Amino acid sequence: TGPRALGMAAERAAFLDLRQGAQARALRHIFFAERGAGASAALKKLEPAPVNHVLVAGGGTMGAAIAYALNSTGIQITLLENDAEAEARARANLGKLFDEAVSRGKLDAAEAARRQTETVTFIHGADTPLPAVDMVIEAVFENLDVKRALFTHLGRDLPQDTILATNTSYLDVNRIAEVVPNPQRFLGLHFFAPAHLMKLVEVIRAADTSAQTLATTFALTKRLNKIAVEAGVCDGFIGNRILTRYRQTADVALLEGALPAQVDDAMTGFGMAMGPYATQDLSGLDIAYANRKRKRDAGEVFKGRYIPIADRMVEDQKRLGRKTGAGWYDYDGGKATPSALVDDEVRRASAEAGVTRRDFTDEDLSRRLALSMIAEGADIIDEGIANRPADVDLVLVHGYGFPRWRGGPMRLADEWGLPQVLTELEALAAEDPKSWAVPALIRRLAAEGRSFADLNG
Repeated sequence: TGPRALGMAAERAAFLDLRQGAQARALRHIFFAERGAGASAALKKLEPAPVNHVLVAGGGTMGAAIAYALNSTGIQITLLENDAEAEARARANLGKLFDEAVSRGKLDAAEAARRQTETVTFIHGADTPLPAVDMVIEAVFENLDVKRALFTHLGRDLPQDTILATNTSYLDVNRIAEVVPNPQRFLGLHFFAPAHLMKLVEVIRAADTSAQTLATTFALTKRLNKIAVEAGVCDGFIGNRILTRYRQTADVALLEGALPAQVDDAMTGFGMAMGPYATQDLSGLDIAYANRKRKRDAGEVFKGRYIPIADRMVEDQKRLGRKTGAGWYDYDGGKATPSALVDDEVRRASAEAGVTRRDFTDEDLSRRLALSMIAEGADIIDEGIANRPADVDLVLVHGYGFPRWRGGPMRLADEWGLPQVLTELEALAAEDPKSWAVPALIRRLAAEGRSFADLNG
């Protein structure tokens, strides 16, 4: 549209402007956070033990993907299942991953066949002798009693220095460790589905996990080319704990006046890969329902306002998501459309709670849901569950579709300014004290004129 010299000058001016922008700052933050992930400086001083043979317990979708990822780095795999029928399913699950790699040109057919024949072994049964492996990664049903029984068996029959790892998403890793002789070699290793593709893994330090066990596990995650984040023990660790809070905040917004499609549109407009309700339809409403039921059965007191909509979707309407053709949305030929039945359930819940519904803008919703992630992340950091704010950002960006160009929730809080974040959280807590509290860490940092970035070290 003009002379070349003017065009070049305009391009240069635009570049300099963008380089100083919020998105560029956020992307630089994630760039350096990724390179600072993994083992701490203290752990890097330790010599990791060799991991050449891993037993994967459970050959379902997750277990097969973990086994495939490990085997892709040259690790010998033994896959343990309950019985011959389950072993056959595990063979099929793993074989499908090899077939997909061949069809994508990632692996030639001869090499795929060789690896399945020479480097993978399947065994089944409680009385089957176990090989003397370097590490176990358990990926069985998400039930505490089931996992404790399995690790009782593994701890008894494997060498005392075999590292034992559980792939639990929510369960108390310390309760599982109770049945393990020499619990210093026990930890959590939370892969994200699909495990052979997702870059993120949370390395969960139990109360007795040794530094040597952590160092060896971090060396393994580096070999797998994963972004590994260390986390302490709490319900949901870093990512699923924030996800739970995020969904609770979305459910409160439904009660107060929003509808599922509007919440999802607001969050995709914010930059999330998917909204919370579309995401839950994809994973299955029964997954979160089972976790809520586990907490109720354990006698845990629910914190916040109880919103019955999600439970009714499962119990009364039998809508479990895409796999049943109906969840938060109706699905016709795979296409999601807002459900009149669900919208009626939302309005019914509001009426039962005596709530006068009001209008939200998309900005209202996205800001509120982002603030809930920031608040939960601050508590996670303050409790020592996460070692640094950048680790929280990595988990949300790589595991939950948080927009990379916003840098993660803790980086976003710094961008907005902690005094402003504090003011907004105080207003929300005054309006709805059951759902909101102001994190002590945010109060301290704002009072000291500091930011989350100051805690990254």
